[in-house]
Amino acid sequence: MNHFDLIDGALHAERVSLERIATTVGTPTYVYSSATLTRHYSLLRQAVDRHPKQLGAGALIAFAVKANSNLSVLATLAKLGCGADTVSEGEIRRALASDIPGDRIIFSGVGKTDAELAFAIDVGVRQINIESGAELDRLIAVAAAKGVAPAIAIRVNPKIGAGGHARITTGGETDKFGVPIEEAIPLYARAIASPHLTPVGLACHIGSQITALEPMEAAFRTVRQVAETLRGQGHPVERLDLGGGLGVPYHGQTDLPSIDDYVAMCARVLDGLDVEAAFEPGRLLAANAGVLLSRVIQVNQRADGRRFLVLDAGMNDLMRPALYEAFHDLVPVTPREGEMGPYDLVGPICESTDIFARDRQLPPLRAGDLVAFLSAGAYGAVLSSEYNSRPLVAEVLVDGDRWAVVRPRPSYDEMWAREPKAEWLE
Repeated sequence: MNHFDLIDGALHAERVSLERIATTVGTPTYVYSSATLTRHYSLLRQAVDRHPKQLGAGALIAFAVKANSNLSVLATLAKLGCGADTVSEGEIRRALASDIPGDRIIFSGVGKTDAELAFAIDVGVRQINIESGAELDRLIAVAAAKGVAPAIAIRVNPKIGAGGHARITTGGETDKFGVPIEEAIPLYARAIASPHLTPVGLACHIGSQITALEPMEAAFRTVRQVAETLRGQGHPVERLDLGGGLGVPYHGQTDLPSIDDYVAMCARVLDGLDVEAAFEPGRLLAANAGVLLSRVIQVNQRADGRRFLVLDAGMNDLMRPALYEAFHDLVPVTPREGEMGPYDLVGPICESTDIFARDRQLPPLRAGDLVAFLSAGAYGAVLSSEYNSRPLVAEVLVDGDRWAVVRPRPSYDEMWAREPKAEWLE
């Protein structure tokens, strides 16, 4: 569900006209709805809170910052009590700058540097998810030098991968993430033996845009078995971090698992284990909370009948279609009457991969028309770049009838100022 609706014949974000935003800020521009972020977080929070016995009264919801790291988006979620799942020092700093306290921040990631581990310890993150024996050894050394024993969880690779594309699957046997099951138990024992670590549990994340509960349930049951084995060996296991990955309806699907069904499955798997769960949603909270506004530059008509709808947004602004062959619905902000017809949706980037869709059925569109890519609030702006020396895409946050630019588009002078010439070239 989102809060982008037609009002008086034009698309609005909550009560703000997207045409007004585009006229003021220019295009391309991401627009986020506070109401949608709030609704999706609240639905997940309520579902989790219905299972305190199975999931723990203090079950943490930690937004995956990699999905949308805008400070105002994070601050909106922070005000609701949301934590943060982070994968770099920069993301930890963004979470802290958005008033998410350290004890609600999880530090994940397969390639944490010693400096990042030291920073995470210094700011007191809730836990550090360990993804290899080499990382465990490095963390022991960093913690020993500081004379502390940070809380850690071992991320288990259950050899069960799932997701909307091979490039967003993270739990398969050949994926780089996590510790193989056969190594997880001895690694946990090593962590227990160190006076410089405080092992608190296990973590698992098998992929993104998962549209069925069965692979997730199989993975969670595998992690539960590891937890029971560890407890049988006398080791404490207090927390299970279940990651994220539940899919959203990019194609308008109506058969996806609901939030309630997903959480009920998690509660069923953890029933009787007496652990505190953590959830790391990213796309689930943010995808449908954002759109990408773009204007039609021109329509290129070929002799063979093919029409290219050339937009001022490119793959540098919305990478997902080029990177994952992802689908984003495109709608005119002010629809006009007319027969539907096929268009190839392309951007201005000098790359053959700068194509959003082929043969997309759309109503009549002309140069200057404003359009919106839907469900663009996750993995949109965070993946954007200044390729082809195009200014970084702007971002806007809407709350009811008020709105604010929360990342301005840089000027060309601001872009050049970040690249001082070598002194011998002056």
